[in-house]
Amino acid sequence: MSEEPAAAPAVTSRHVARGLGTTVLARLGGVIEIVAQPLYVLMFGLAGYGLYAVLWAAVNLLENICDAGMTNALQRTVPQSASEAEAAAALRTAMLFGVVPCLVVAALIATFAADLAPLLNVAERDRPLVVPAIQLFVWALPLWAFVEIATSAMRARMVFGAEIRLRIVWEQILRLVFAGLFFAGGLGLKGLFIAHLCSLAVTALLCVRLLARYYDFAELRRGGRGSTAERDTLRAGLSILPSNIIGRLFGDAPALILNLLLPGAAGAAAAGLFTIARKLSSVVQLVRIAFSYVLAPLAASAERADRAQVADIYAYATRLIFAIALPLAAVLAAGSSSLLSLFGAQAHVAQAAVVILLFARAFEAVLGISLPVLQVVAAFRHQLVAGLFGLAIAVGAGWVIVGHLDPLTGVTLAMSIGLVAMAGIPMTQLAISEKLHPFDSRFPTVALHGIAITVAAGGAALLAAQLPDPVALPLIALIAAASIWAALRFALPLADRASLGKTGRRLRLF
Repeated sequence: MSEEPAAAPAVTSRHVARGLGTTVLARLGGVIEIVAQPLYVLMFGLAGYGLYAVLWAAVNLLENICDAGMTNALQRTVPQSASEAEAAAALRTAMLFGVVPCLVVAALIATFAADLAPLLNVAERDRPLVVPAIQLFVWALPLWAFVEIATSAMRARMVFGAEIRLRIVWEQILRLVFAGLFFAGGLGLKGLFIAHLCSLAVTALLCVRLLARYYDFAELRRGGRGSTAERDTLRAGLSILPSNIIGRLFGDAPALILNLLLPGAAGAAAAGLFTIARKLSSVVQLVRIAFSYVLAPLAASAERADRAQVADIYAYATRLIFAIALPLAAVLAAGSSSLLSLFGAQAHVAQAAVVILLFARAFEAVLGISLPVLQVVAAFRHQLVAGLFGLAIAVGAGWVIVGHLDPLTGVTLAMSIGLVAMAGIPMTQLAISEKLHPFDSRFPTVALHGIAITVAAGGAALLAAQLPDPVALPLIALIAAASIWAALRFALPLADRASLGKTGRRLRLF
């Protein structure tokens, strides 16, 4: 007598919380990167750091264009693969269409570096370095594409912690160590570019070992004949690609625009200041990214079983993000003057940009968790609407604003307006087309308590920022941690706190 196949286990808030813990640890490499930025500015100067920031922004932007959307494609196709052969076919397709174009573009840019160099505004002393810097640093493009696709393949297998050693130890810490050694060896700013390449190369090598643990390399070598899994992966990537490019424009284009707007060293310094502001705001952005990484494959799995599971984890993630992102943004904004002191007196020009970006990232975090859900449950065409609309709003706002404010603040404000608009549209699309929204009966209580805690924490941080920086900085960090704990403890319902398991018990959240 044949048996019915066992039903797949339900995807619950506990799965989200379990994946979130390891993913946050993995993304803490971004926090280490923030800590490293003052050291880079100290070693290489603001204008020198600005040149590095512009070139890295260009590499990031090109990678998101040339990788054909393969990082996001894996989040959709691998969790739905019926066999190891299909999963390997998806990964093979991602590597072929994601890395090879980056290699071709890198070779072309290296060849025409002398023609591209005059487009960059840099300090006069750094001008002789621009051509060799482009020729060298452009090879970060294929390395970064490989690392992005490899780590995405891990997340698609729901192995959320695989990035921890790569992102923190090998990529960020090694980059800082290499940069320090090369600076001490007298290589100057060139040493920072070499350090970046070295850290990416080591990370890429370690990615190969991790891929071998979770994918069948024997299957990886087979195929290439246009199987269903390969076609689905390519189609998914190309469909997501336009929205990926637009999203990347919001992160990296402002640094390039500021560099083009202002001549000489001022252009390099403005790009560096925007990058500093963006790095500080990325502490809040980390919340959204961590949830997005976890929610995309979980939503894909849940969609196969029951749409109600998708609704449950969507609402849960929104409540948890609200309780974390809003008080964190308020505390960092109130203490931004002390935080910027780490980068030197010239960095205080960026305070308005930091405050704007922090709150924009907080709103983006709360609203933007809808995007990974939309990517796995809705038709591909829906994903482009938000990006195009947000980009149009940002360009329109920039047209109106930039001439009335200083370029740094104006560009940042325009980008932030578009960013929030772009984050809110997928939520509206899900509510209209899929009848999915995260605001159940529990959300109003979470919002009311969370806002009260946010206001109190922001006021406390504002007072702390009046103290001398050596006292203010640790105090601001303490207020930020305490405000998040208070929001989790007093704003979230008991079931949400209980889903945090051992971590919740250790923190006395329930």
